[in-house]
Amino acid sequence: MSEPKISMESLISPEMRAAVGREYQWATSYPIDASDIRRWAIAVYYPEKPPPLYWDEDYAKKTRWGGIVAPEEFNPFAWMRADPHGDMGQEAKRPWPELYLGITPPETRANILATLDVECTGVRMRVGDVIRSVTSLGGYEERPGRMGMMLFSTRLERWTNQRGELVRTYRQVLIRYK
Repeated sequence: MSEPKISMESLISPEMRAAVGREYQWATSYPIDASDIRRWAIAVYYPEKPPPLYWDEDYAKKTRWGGIVAPEEFNPFAWMRADPHGDMGQEAKRPWPELYLGITPPETRANILATLDVECTGVRMRVGDVIRSVTSLGGYEERPGRMGMMLFSTRLERWTNQRGELVRTYRQVLIRYK
């Protein structure tokens, strides 16, 4: 009995190549409230008491930050978005960037979330900040594998504050198999 033939033809269409770099999701947070930061810190540090930098205004004023700042993992989009566009938050239902860009995705039989890298820049989110999230198609790469051609799709997300300062970046790689 012979093994099934595995196709090694490219999964990247010309439309997909042309879409690299295009933005397809964006959202704006509501202004961050001190209460949001406090609740987040309580949840993250539970059952321990969170550091006073996240809840004690008098203490926080004496730090290099000059006031309460959010923990670096704080997510101002966790509850609601002020101005969502591009079905923000639907990644679990539609993980392929092509669907957001109006491109037919390649037919694949397996999908794996390979990596999620998060980089905090050191710019801290503060009370009153409004965060803007912009997601774009970072690129494609292909490699042959045991199950056939593997398509690596990269999704990039950048968060900036109202002053245009970069707060956080995400790089997510999805592997799809033909």
